[in-house]
Parts: sequence; structure tokens; C-alpha cells
Amino acid sequence: MARRYAILDVFTNRLLAGNPLAVVLDGEGLSDERMQAIAKEFNLSETVFVLPPENPAHSAKVRIFTPAYELPFAGHPTVGTAILLAHERFGAVRDEQDAVVVLEEKIGSVRCGVVLKDGAAGFAEFDVPRLSRPATPIGDVEAIAAALGLSPSEIGFENHRPSSFEAGVPFGFVPVANLDALSRVQLDMSVWKEAFGDHNHNDAYVYCRQTTAHDSAFSARMFAPSMGIAEDPATGAAAAAFAGVVEHFDGLTDGTHFVRIEQGFDMGRPSLIDLEIDMDNGKLHAVRIGGQAVILARGELYI
Repeated sequence: MARRYAILDVFTNRLLAGNPLAVVLDGEGLSDERMQAIAKEFNLSETVFVLPPENPAHSAKVRIFTPAYELPFAGHPTVGTAILLAHERFGAVRDEQDAVVVLEEKIGSVRCGVVLKDGAAGFAEFDVPRLSRPATPIGDVEAIAAALGLSPSEIGFENHRPSSFEAGVPFGFVPVANLDALSRVQLDMSVWKEAFGDHNHNDAYVYCRQTTAHDSAFSARMFAPSMGIAEDPATGAAAAAFAGVVEHFDGLTDGTHFVRIEQGFDMGRPSLIDLEIDMDNGKLHAVRIGGQAVILARGELYI
């Protein structure tokens, strides 16, 4: 049978930038093995399969696969799928159309607010389903520096030091001195497990305070070789976990804080991720991830 799919560029307002995403709109009836094989065929950071929701009040059930395995939650698939399903619901939009899309992911139900505008990229913001919390510790500075091809003196800035947090998917967070150090990262897989752990989610999110865009707060690169992702142009799940890093090291006051993260610039796929952090009584209260997406292509799979 023919199954419709779309390719979107996510966390960008223009084509051929941001993070590419494949969404198979007719995923019902596909086995786990078929979904994994299709994701490997697309060979993008993630491929989403849309299924009928278990709760009829929700928009869809979705399953998210990297080329190597399934994820319980991911950010750019959530943003891109929400925008695509809003387009499917409303078709061509005149002026502006708001929508609420609820996606059933393995981590739980994720509520997304979507804004479609005529002649503009769609925008989606979702409530992060699990607040950031510390994850399994990563290696020492010497091992981390060796794995990234940097000197130990380039690891860290201000009071920021390597840490690990997760909001559904764990990441090792590595602060580096500046954009120059960020641009020179070269992976050494011979010491990768020593630096980031011997497990499927030994992913490294490398960041600095220096930015390219004037309104960004951080620049970042994300490497996930165990997922089959040499480098990711934009990583919403990492941004969700990064809320814990910002809260821990920057000592956020109560209220709402807006943090824009730029990623993918070194890959020629510039991406902008909006991170909103609500603090209450000195603790994380709520986190939201937002970004734009554009539809690049549509087609059919004959599977």
C-alpha cells in the first residue's frame, strides 16, 4: 500500500536549514522492524510514524526512531509533527490559524500549541513532559577533552563544568570556552565511552556562551554516535534537559526566563531553539520548547 510522508526542516523558517525530519503520516500496520528499517532508509536524525491516538481526544499517537533505535521523546520531531498535523487539519491558511495538537509519545502525552500563518513558517511550542533532572555522571575533564579533540583548559567557562541531565533522554553537557573551541571539536571514538559512558545514550552536547546571532544566549553542537547520528543540527530533547544545566549553573530567579539556543551553524544547517523556563520557589516549575518548521517535500512509501 501507499503511505504518505512529508519531509520538514525544523527549528528554522527557511528550507534547507534546521534539522530535517521525516514524518510517515500513515503508520498504522507497520511492525517495529519495518519502522526501524524505514528510519534507516531515510537516514535522518529522526523519523516519526503517525498512528491513531489511543485517546480519541488527542491528535495522534507517534513513534520516533533514529537510524539505530526508537526514542521515548524528542524535540524536533514533536515540533515538526505538530506543525504538519495542523497543516493537515486546516489546509491552506488565510491570515493566521491557531491550533492545539496533543501527541501521544512513549514518554506520555505532549501538548503543543501551533500557529500557522499565510506565507510564513509554522511555529509550535510544547510543554516538556518531564522536567530536567541529573543523569548518570560522565567522565573527568581529561577524558572529555580527549574525546572531543580539545585541551582540558578549553573545557568549562565561568562556573559551568561538565554535567549530565535528562528530560526523557540523557545527555552529557560539556561547556567550552568559546566559539573557536566549539568549532574545532573532533570526535575520538577510541575514548568516547570513557568520557561519556558505555551505553546507548552516551551523547555529548557541547555548548558555549559566545554566539553568532545577537539574540542567542548559547551556541551548541550535539554528537550522538551511538544513535547513528554523527552530529545533529538541532536537538529539542537536549534543550529540554539543558534547562537543568541553566538552572544549576546560572542560579535562575523565580519567574519566566527565555533562552534562545543556536545549533547547526558549523554544519551549514543553522537552527534556533526557544527554551522557556519557569522557576517557582527556587526550583524548575515548567519548561517549554518552541521553534518554527517548513515543509520541504511530500511523497509516498510503497510499503
